[in-house]
Amino acid sequence: MEVNHILLVEDDKEIREGVEIYLRSQGYQVFQAADGVEGLKILEKEKIHLAIVDVMMPRMDGITMTVKLREKYDFPVIILSAKTEEVDKIMGLNIGADDYVSKPFTPMELLARVNSQLRRYKKYLDMVEARDHKEKSNTYVIGGLELNEDAVEVTVDGKLAKLTPIEFKILALLMKNPGRVFSAEEIYERVWNERAINTDTIMVHVRKIREKIEINPREPKYLKVVWGVGYKIEKQA
Repeated sequence: MEVNHILLVEDDKEIREGVEIYLRSQGYQVFQAADGVEGLKILEKEKIHLAIVDVMMPRMDGITMTVKLREKYDFPVIILSAKTEEVDKIMGLNIGADDYVSKPFTPMELLARVNSQLRRYKKYLDMVEARDHKEKSNTYVIGGLELNEDAVEVTVDGKLAKLTPIEFKILALLMKNPGRVFSAEEIYERVWNERAINTDTIMVHVRKIREKIEINPREPKYLKVVWGVGYKIEKQA
């Protein structure tokens, strides 16, 4: 199980060390920084899952640091401040913080906020991972040729190739099974979902697909003919 890394940015050494002791006792790994400058340097070296950032600090305050880290990172940020004015809380949340804890605070209160934010962040990461997996599972790539079933798009070296619905289905069938040779009859039956009677149309569609995905259709890189057998997409082009 991965240990969560927490960045604690606080100019008061006693508070830093006290919070670190408590967080470590709960199984977290803690990285300390005395100001925003040190905090940003740690971010460049370590994988951080949550940051606890004080507002009032020398060299670089917590608001400025939070703005800067939000340019690259999306993990939760909890703002600490001795001030209790509503305007400070709103400012912290507006610039990208996820929660706000007023000083003085109890270790239990801070830990509860940390646990809550990490649970939300894990759910967010799981959702992103699931979405990415779904996108990848419906995307097929052979060399510079990419077919996305969800978007119903085909790109060649990043440029969109405009295929008809039938051309797309034929290419999808072949790209899902790279290296496998399909006869014209099998392609017809798979794409049209009916018994193949006249497969001459397959040859025409293959020629049109080549014109759209190949640099030189006469010397195809992707869509190959296996004479007397059928058609295939090369495994690696």
